[in-house]
This record gives sequence, C-alpha cells and structure tokens, in this order.
Amino acid sequence: MQNPAARTPDVIAAIATAPGRGGIGVVRVSGASLSEFASALCGRTPQPRRAMFSAFRDAAGAAIDEGILLHFPAPASFTGEDVLELQGHGGPVVMQMLLARCLELGARLAEPGEFTRRAFLNGKLDLAQAESVADLIEASTAAAARSAVRSLSGRFSEEIHRIVDALVDLRMLVEATLDFPEEEIEFLERARAMPRLEDIRARLESVLDRARQGALLRSGLNVVLVGEPNVGKSSLLNQLAGEDRAIVTDIAGTTRDALRETIQIEGIPLHIIDTAGLRETADTVERIGIERTWREIERADVILRLVDASAAVTDTTPESIDARLPQGVERITVVNKIDLAGLAAGRIEEPVEPSGRICLQVSAKRGTGIDLVRAELLRIAGWHAHGEDVILARERHLHALRAALAHVESAAAQSAALELFAEELRLAQESLGEITGEFTADDLLGVIFSRFCIGK
Repeated sequence: MQNPAARTPDVIAAIATAPGRGGIGVVRVSGASLSEFASALCGRTPQPRRAMFSAFRDAAGAAIDEGILLHFPAPASFTGEDVLELQGHGGPVVMQMLLARCLELGARLAEPGEFTRRAFLNGKLDLAQAESVADLIEASTAAAARSAVRSLSGRFSEEIHRIVDALVDLRMLVEATLDFPEEEIEFLERARAMPRLEDIRARLESVLDRARQGALLRSGLNVVLVGEPNVGKSSLLNQLAGEDRAIVTDIAGTTRDALRETIQIEGIPLHIIDTAGLRETADTVERIGIERTWREIERADVILRLVDASAAVTDTTPESIDARLPQGVERITVVNKIDLAGLAAGRIEEPVEPSGRICLQVSAKRGTGIDLVRAELLRIAGWHAHGEDVILARERHLHALRAALAHVESAAAQSAALELFAEELRLAQESLGEITGEFTADDLLGVIFSRFCIGK
C-alpha cells in the first residue's frame, strides 16, 4: 500500500498526554489530508468530528490497542489542518507503540509547541492567545488559570486591538493633515487630536498596570528566609505555608539544605525558600548548605531577615550577615520569638537593625503577627486587586506595552512637529503589534514555541 503520508511530508505526531500511566492516553496528529493516514492505521475512513471506536493496527495488521479515533478536517480544527486524535489506554509502552506506528506511516515527531505554532500561523490564534495555552498548562494558582483562560478566549488581544485601532485612526488624521501644512494646528485642534492621544495613553497605562499584576500571578516572587541558626526560619515557613513542611527543633543547624515551598497570598504564588542558618562551622555538610544559602540569596526577589527578639533588643545581632546581603533586593527584618521576649506584635517604625527598612515583630511559633508578614509581601509585590481584569502577561508583553507607552508620551511632546508626531504613533502601533504577532520576527517565534511542551 502507498504510504498515505507520501503526499503530505509535513505530517506531525506526538503524545499529547503527560508521561506516566493513566486511564487514557492521547496521540495527536496534524497535517494535510489525513483520511488515508487514519485508514491505514484503523482499516477504515473516519467520519468528521464523530467519535469512532477503533482498533489501532501495526503494519502487519495486528492490534496495537483499542480506543477512540477522532478526525477534525481542516480548517475546523485546533491547528487549522486535518487533525487526528487517537485515544487509547494510557500505558507508556502502548503510547510509544502507537506513536511509532504514526511515524512509520510518514509522520515526524512534533517539536515542542509545534501544534500551537501551526494554529498561530494558520490564523486560528494570535500570538497572545497561543502563549496563553502554555500559561494555562503551567498555571500554579486558580487566579492564574482563570486569567490564562480569559487571554485564550481573546480578551487581552481584543484590548490591544482596540488601542491599535485608536492609534490607526489618529495616524490617519495626522498623516492627512501633513498634506495641508498651513492648516495643521487648527485642523488638529478641531479634530481633538491631543485629547484622543491622552485617551490612548490612559488606556495603555491601565493595561500595563493590569499586566504587571498578571506577571506576578504567572511567575510569583522568590522569598528567601535568612538568619542565624535557630532564629525560627523553619517555623516561619510552616506558618506561611499553613502546615508543617520543615523540621523544627531547638537544635541549631537542623536545616542543612534549602527547602522550597510555594504558597499563595491573594492568588500570587510565593516561592518561599528556607535556608541553612548562617554561621561559622566546621561541619562539612552544614558548610555546603550555607554556601547554597548564599546562592539562593543572590536569586531572591525578597529577603526575610530573621533575628531573635532578645538578640535584637540587646543589639547583639551579628552585622556580618547584613553586610553581605545584596543592596538592590527588597528586605524585611522579622524580629521573631516575641512571646519569649515579652514584646507585642507589630511594625517598628525605627528598626533595631540599621539595614532593615521594614521591621516586623512576630512569633512564628504562635502565629502572632504572621498576617503582617503576608501583607508586607503583597505590598512589596505591588499587588492591588483588579478582580477578573488581571492580564496574565509575560515579560515580552510588558516590554512591548512600556515601549508603546513611551512612544505615545513622546508623540505628545512632539505635537508641534507633525512628522515626528506621526512617526511616534507608528512606532507605538508596531510595539503593540508585537504582542499579538503582527510584527513578530520568526526567530522570536522559535523561542516562544520552543518553551511549550511536546504535544501542544
């Protein structure tokens, strides 16, 4: 029999379900004219968009597995091409055998993100929607997942398109005015060009603010607990996590290695890292743990610097640690064990530690003052509630929005020179086009889709 994929060399296939055992596993195939491909695999031609119970067969006609075959003819499919979904039993060996049969029939193994990339290239999704597919899969909180679904449905893209449309209308007005230089200023005033530009600027600022919040939902903050041995770092981690995740004892040096825990505050993922106590030690294992602590500190977004309440009060806290902490990183000094020192929970306006810009008194053992720590972490993150309007943005989205806003502000400063005014509007439009893919280079597309999982 002629290879059914011979006329369609660009057929791709991949296992679309996660590795491991499961009740169901899915192999996805995409390409042109896959009816013959399906017939070679199952012995009959599938009906469009109808679930069909089938035996998936090898080249000799022996059954590899039994399951459901779905055929989505182009263009009414995820990729815009013919798509087959082979739903079989979710054993890894069965899935690999089924994938091998698809490759034998002429498909090639799909690259990471290639199905979604084809959907983008075939106009089924714009680039922001395509990225939201990966964001939905990777979402670590319910709030992030909801935001990703909104982007996938086109909400983010629609807002960008509305701003672009306003920019295009203003560009048409300005560039038409360039043909009548003697009437430039009067014509622009009658057309309310500057108020329209100000409205565009305000809309960009609103989208950028919500995108910053979404970036927090997507990536969260790395929060590192730092201090001498036995100051209560593990107890604070347990309080923030809401359960016992770290071993807590009165023995100094119990924590030998970094312990990571992701928690949520107002939907924001915070990656809390409990580290080995910092001190001079001859213990080889503990010394390695301390070296790793300093590496974690270098990657921190926020440092929670813990001190013992009695040590803080008597001003005997070692200064060598604070001298080594990076200066450009947000820091909260947490005075712990106030229950033993007879102190009240609260914020100290003039920190005991000179290096601490913020100082909170808490008892990690009793949970007193922990809400103050949570609130301070939210403040440092710059979080404020936006309800269901948060945009799950990536760094490239933020960069494009900032660039567009800068060009709009520059246009406002160039209102007396209409050629420059028009050019800044064009550049603002181009920056926004990078978000949805209208002005995106092929090499950037390669980077974006290479970070997707295989099968998506």
